Amino acid sequence: MQKLFLMLIFILYTTLLGGELQKAKLFDYSQNIDNWLMSEKLDGIRAFWDGKELKTRQGKTIYAPRWFTQKFPPFELDGELWSKRMDFENIQSIVLSQHKNDEWKSLSYNIFEAPYAEGDFVMRLKKVQQWFLEHQNPYVKIIPQKLCKNTQELEEFLNDIIAHQGEGVMLKNPNTFYEEGLSNSLLKVKKFYDTEGVVIGHNYNHNKQLKSLIIKLPNGVVFNLGNGFSQEQRQNPPSIGSIITFKYYGLTKNNKPKFASFLHERKD
Repeated sequence: MQKLFLMLIFILYTTLLGGELQKAKLFDYSQNIDNWLMSEKLDGIRAFWDGKELKTRQGKTIYAPRWFTQKFPPFELDGELWSKRMDFENIQSIVLSQHKNDEWKSLSYNIFEAPYAEGDFVMRLKKVQQWFLEHQNPYVKIIPQKLCKNTQELEEFLNDIIAHQGEGVMLKNPNTFYEEGLSNSLLKVKKFYDTEGVVIGHNYNHNKQLKSLIIKLPNGVVFNLGNGFSQEQRQNPPSIGSIITFKYYGLTKNNKPKFASFLHERKD
């Protein structure tokens, strides 16, 4: 009983302070994920509902139309603003604009967590399901969770998602309380890695088109990123100071990303 009381005090404390959102670790096949839950990883804009408004992962207000968030609960939610696969730039444009209310009709809020709700992951999701059963909103979806019996089932699920141009899989330990920051109970699985870096310079060819971006990673590593750009992006590349997301397949002996390819500029 005392342990439960301390847990509730901790939850109340972190809620009032606006703690850090949970972050996934990479699955490296050394973890035992038998009987965990798995779901598709959506490539949209992560949005935290604080009980009153939607916010980006950096805590910036998202100006969603009131009709979009009608009947949202007074408790916290975590989810992804999403439309369809391979549509990140369009989603980002809609979400970060204050003048595209009608275009929000193409989006949905896909919920994967109820931070600070009591109980394990299954109990927390049941709370969300019950709320929207009683307060229906056509723009809300709860991301389906599928039982993962072993790594073979994970691979089959992942390969099916990749084959349909999806991004990857999220694994969740269904028996744990909510944890802030990097969590051992939340893992992401992809065929490639992705990360972010800051643009610190440009390399141009003789036609004055972008040859590569000079990227600085959080660990201080600097490298040239030259793949994955459209013709339009080579003519109008991300500016210095921009944060971009790229994918890669492992690291060189100098800790530089292998076969790196530009994905998109992040503005959230």
